[in-house]
Amino acid sequence: MEPAVLGGKLASSLVAPLVKKLFVTGGPGAGLVDRPVRLTRLVSFRGEQRHLGEAEVGRLAGRLVGASLDSPGEPPFPPDETEAVTHALTARLLALGDLDMDDVQAVRLGHRELAAQLRRRTPSATGGLSADACHFLDSVTEWACLHILEFFTRRSTFVARTLVAQTRGQAELIAKVDELIARTPRPDARDTAFERRYLPYVADQHNRITIYGIDLRDSPDRWPLEVAYLSLEATGTEERAALPGEPPEPERTVHLSADEALRGDDRVLLRGDAGSGKTTLVQWLAVTAARDGDRVPYVLPLRTLVRAGALPAPAAFLTAVGCPLTPPEGWAERVLSAGRGLVLVDGLDEIPAADRHRARDWLLALIRAFPGNRWLLTSRPTAVRPDWLAAEGFRELTLTPMRRDDVTTFVRRWHAAADAPEYEAKLLDALRTKRDLARLATNPLMCGLICALHRERRGYLPTGRKELYDAALTMLLARRDRERGMEAVDLGEEAQLELLQRLAYALVLSGRTEMDVETAEGIVERALPSVASAAGQGDAATVLRALVLRSGLLRRPGEGTLDFVHRTFQDYLGARYAVEEGHLDVIAGHAGDTQWEDVIRMAVAHARPGERAMLLRRLLAEDTPRLTLLALACLEHATALDPAVRAQVEARAGALIPPGTTEDAKALAEAGPLVLELLPGPEGLTDAEAHGVTVTASLLAGREPSGALAVLRRFRDHPALEVRRQLVGTWDRFEAQQYATEVLDHLVRKELFLTCATAEQRAATAGMRPWHRLEFHGAQTPADLVACVADPQAVEELHLVDNPAPIDVGELSAFSSLRRLGLYNCGKVSGARQLATLQLEELAIIDVPGITVLPELTSLTMLSVVQRLPGPRLTDFLPVSAPLEYLFLGSGTIGGTGLRGLSRWGTLQWLILPVSTPLTAADWEEVAELPRLARLGLSASLFASGLDATVTLPRVTELAFSGVRGDEDLSAVPDRFPGVRSVTVQAAPGVRLDAARYQALFPHADVHLDTR
Repeated sequence: MEPAVLGGKLASSLVAPLVKKLFVTGGPGAGLVDRPVRLTRLVSFRGEQRHLGEAEVGRLAGRLVGASLDSPGEPPFPPDETEAVTHALTARLLALGDLDMDDVQAVRLGHRELAAQLRRRTPSATGGLSADACHFLDSVTEWACLHILEFFTRRSTFVARTLVAQTRGQAELIAKVDELIARTPRPDARDTAFERRYLPYVADQHNRITIYGIDLRDSPDRWPLEVAYLSLEATGTEERAALPGEPPEPERTVHLSADEALRGDDRVLLRGDAGSGKTTLVQWLAVTAARDGDRVPYVLPLRTLVRAGALPAPAAFLTAVGCPLTPPEGWAERVLSAGRGLVLVDGLDEIPAADRHRARDWLLALIRAFPGNRWLLTSRPTAVRPDWLAAEGFRELTLTPMRRDDVTTFVRRWHAAADAPEYEAKLLDALRTKRDLARLATNPLMCGLICALHRERRGYLPTGRKELYDAALTMLLARRDRERGMEAVDLGEEAQLELLQRLAYALVLSGRTEMDVETAEGIVERALPSVASAAGQGDAATVLRALVLRSGLLRRPGEGTLDFVHRTFQDYLGARYAVEEGHLDVIAGHAGDTQWEDVIRMAVAHARPGERAMLLRRLLAEDTPRLTLLALACLEHATALDPAVRAQVEARAGALIPPGTTEDAKALAEAGPLVLELLPGPEGLTDAEAHGVTVTASLLAGREPSGALAVLRRFRDHPALEVRRQLVGTWDRFEAQQYATEVLDHLVRKELFLTCATAEQRAATAGMRPWHRLEFHGAQTPADLVACVADPQAVEELHLVDNPAPIDVGELSAFSSLRRLGLYNCGKVSGARQLATLQLEELAIIDVPGITVLPELTSLTMLSVVQRLPGPRLTDFLPVSAPLEYLFLGSGTIGGTGLRGLSRWGTLQWLILPVSTPLTAADWEEVAELPRLARLGLSASLFASGLDATVTLPRVTELAFSGVRGDEDLSAVPDRFPGVRSVTVQAAPGVRLDAARYQALFPHADVHLDTR
């Protein structure tokens, strides 16, 4: 019998007087003048003030037991055990006198633990009793202890003694805390003090960049990052959120500033070709984070980390990269545990392939141990497969080739930094008029070399990549040291090349980009006897030191290490040495290693025609798509080649064309602009193949805009929606007016959005045939929108995104045919009541604080809202008279309203609730009152601990769960939705789910697992 049940049989009016008899009544005060008062002095049958004997206590116990038997209801134990139970209870009450504690301690202990101590002190009391009698005895003991503690709290001395005990305890605790603080400063204070030193160090350490070719006479070889940094563009794929009632759109290519790569995603794998600016971007992110102070950056070059063996734990991050500052113990872990870290892991492609899986395991272990931080990993495009980190929630972005405007900006900054304005205009003219030259200017490295060579050669420039490298090496090796006046060690250009290419080849063979200085000295020492002009200049250490100082191609990134200033020079010189030494078999044997791709391309450029043919045949013999495309890319560097071999390469590559998937298209684009000449269509292609061709051409637009435009122009009449979306999505890679005229204006408008993000695109829109669906990004007023639309009355759907400019909704009345409107992250919206003048059928509002209430939209059937609603009920914001059939309430929307008032919209058929706010029983009642509701979407976070509601919704036939991690308790869901026939389970990013588990939960429904 539980104490609460027993309490119903034993009234407090009976128990309280009995308990009072057991204890001595003390006087007022806290009892501070004598030794501490223990329970042995409080009970009245112990000590000097003995009032009760064992017989009296036995009679008290008998009255308790007798009262329980006389009360109405079933007896708690057999009547023949009454005497034995009374003796047992007497023994337990007498044990109070043996407890070594005072009344304050007893109250702190609690009635259950006090009863437990009495049981432990009288183990023989229950001997021979039945199970019911033992249970009754335990219950009555707890009930008695509860009244005993209540009696203690009412004694006049108890409150005073409690306050004294608390005061003493607090004083002792404060003294101990003060002593601890005096001995050991608080970690957060030490952390803050350290970060005041560390963040400026990071900002200064990475705020320098080499601008190739500027480091000539009396010029520094490193420049401030702010001067040299050019914000390039990255591309990735994403799915545009489906409009209410529409099926999800297929993934599309999106463009964003590369330095914003981590603002929308916490995990990014950034790919980029050699010289594309990956490391510079890492530096920029580190510097800006350090200066803003919102994140603590860690720059971790993998080439340095793997040389040390085991990859570092957070505590060793700074030591591993040679940071001279010593952080407080545990600082890095505290930063990452708080989710304040920005971990920038650079150069996955710069470590051997065998180490890449180890690096991935290390990175993923860190991510799982320290969630909530931001992570960036950089790599060349083909170092790992496309989905290498997709399952772990990494978004893949690719640095795009520099566009015409980027090149112009770079050239102007370069000439300003080099103080050579007289050459700027001439070079810009050359880049606009010379197609081969413009094809080379695709990344910061190549642009820097072109600028330097143009100034160095007074306007003469080579036209091929090999010729450009040759000329750059001549400039750096021959002119650089003469113009700097360094004559201590006389190393000619050929001698420097010979030594440099041996060092480069050693690095290429090892699969690394760094080597020990001791290893480099050994290579130089073995080479000196065959390099006559260098042999008499000193020992290997002297010659190597001179090579580092004078060539401009080697550097010392850390104590005892050596590397090339850029991987491109290492691959170029390594290929040169391999060809000179006849190591073509070695080169061909490494064709399967993605680290050797540039080496192979440059080897074809250096080789003689017969050697080129042999290398290309070896690539084709592997019969893999990647190596076939690599052979195709090599043709760009094969100035002289057997026509039969060239034809064979083109024929084999043609078998890979057209690409059937987006991934195939990306791989095909890696072969370079030559692919554009081989792309077919649109005749004879399936819709998927046509889409693949347009993706390939779009990716090559930055390197060969005229050729890419020629391909895309052929597809402008294609009927497939995926193809037309691709053509629209690549608009910003071309000159806006030309692309609008030649491609966009010819497209079929059905189900197609046109997105305008720049002033040039808006101007071009005004000259095109009317578009029915428009999306505008950036600041612009409704008057601006009306002005750039050829026929405002033709616009049926309009989306405004990231628009901080004032928007008077009343001015949208010019779009008299508007039926669907979306406002996303628009801050200054007024005149929302004027929306009633539009016959809107669909409305989406996301983060638009300017709208505080919606007018009565009598034609509105679909509504999506993602922002916290005002008021206590949905009816305080949503249009009450709207005949809504679809309602989407996003995360954070119903925090104050719940679903109160939802039943007002009895027309609802489809309700989507990706909310984390728990739904109450009253909320579920509101849902249950919707007579036509058939489709329901819910966030899986609502089921973290099961489904509490008892409401049954038999009319719901389609269920969808979003953000499912696999540990939710959905066991009660089938009983609450007995009519479900279709279930969609959307996995959270990076989570893999077992479809069989959910099919077993819903055996009578079609279960679809969505892992996008």
